[in-house]
Amino acid sequence: ADEPTGNLDSHTGEEILRMFQDLNRNEGLTVILVTHDPEVARHAQRVIHIKDGLIADGAVSQGETR
Repeated sequence: ADEPTGNLDSHTGEEILRMFQDLNRNEGLTVILVTHDPEVARHAQRVIHIKDGLIADGAVSQGETR
């Protein structure tokens, strides 16, 4: 989802983020969300920062499982 809450009011945005979390927890679906908003990113289990097209941090180390 690319900036799924960008044009929404805060209440509706929270509903959408809860829906993504429910889909992940209850249905086992992976949700990939792209955002510039740190508040939206806080809803994620894992955050990967990308800078200049490369992973800056948040990559899984070899041998680490998630």
